[in-house]
Amino acid sequence: MSIMENNYCVILAGGKGRRLWPTSRENYPKQFIDFFGLGRTQLQHALDRMRKILPLDHIYVSTNYLYADIVREQLPELPKDNILSEPIHRNTAPSVVWANHRVLSLNKDANLIVVPSDHAVLNEHNFEENVKTGFNFVAEHNCILSLGIKPTRPEPGYGYIQIGEESCVDDVYNVKSFIEKPEREFASMFIEKGEFYWNTGFFLFNSRRFADSIRDVFPHVFDKFDKENPVFSVEAEYEFVVENFSAFSNMSIDCGILEKCDNVYVMKCDFGWADLGTWHSLYEALSKMEGDNVIIDSDVIIDESHGNVVKIPKGKLAVINGLDGYIVSDSDNVLLICKKSDSSSLIRKYVNKVKIKNGDNFV
Repeated sequence: MSIMENNYCVILAGGKGRRLWPTSRENYPKQFIDFFGLGRTQLQHALDRMRKILPLDHIYVSTNYLYADIVREQLPELPKDNILSEPIHRNTAPSVVWANHRVLSLNKDANLIVVPSDHAVLNEHNFEENVKTGFNFVAEHNCILSLGIKPTRPEPGYGYIQIGEESCVDDVYNVKSFIEKPEREFASMFIEKGEFYWNTGFFLFNSRRFADSIRDVFPHVFDKFDKENPVFSVEAEYEFVVENFSAFSNMSIDCGILEKCDNVYVMKCDFGWADLGTWHSLYEALSKMEGDNVIIDSDVIIDESHGNVVKIPKGKLAVINGLDGYIVSDSDNVLLICKKSDSSSLIRKYVNKVKIKNGDNFV
């Protein structure tokens, strides 16, 4: 088996997508929506991107059981055993631990890249080259590697990675620290220092190294399975997950594991990147029209309005006058008009309030 044949991918697609409510709903979250009218959903774009680098049977999708049928419908070419259907909602660390166990059970020399399903990559050629370099690095250095992007603005909605000493490979550095979503003034300071990079959420690692690294910070619940199943079976593993997934700690891969592990590196990348998970990040990432407004695949007449982001359904026309710095999102049975600067906390507040007052059909 060649080195490249040891490489695998897991696309994370199990989130509820509440930060882009009401366009994104719990029963049909953002990763399954053709948000920009391009003919492909964010999940499909993620698979398209990785298929240029890896064989299809080396790509896995981690999702919640509620969305497994949607994944099968949108990715019919993906082998059915490559959909990891989680029985309950958990954060990203359990998803990665399960995916890593799967590939390690099939290939003891496996390397794995973790790919969010709702992130934009603007230069796919550079992304492909960066990923291939990253795979070679983790295979040879038995470590965990994050892909970092040089910040273009003081974005408080992103995580940051502080680089340390340079490794023996160009553009790869030891990680000095991870900083999760700083205040804007601190983000400005990070940019001025020049040693902080955006944490893209793309991680690569040698699977054996990762399994060893997490034992102290994330109890390896698969130990029992491995002892009882010396001959690996996908069916037996899934039965074990259904029975034991609630025992997995509810933590994120970056905050819960990578910050606590040693031998973590970051590679400076230049593939152009944006996290499309919030209305504010969408506004910052997308091209602005007159008045610095962002209109997302919508029919809008807008006048004397500035700094807004607007998303309405096909077949509707929005006429907007005198609005500055707002989100306008109309979807199904909900119209949201919300200050853009406070959107993350306000949307979280109103999703909870609406769920209590109006029920699940509105969230």
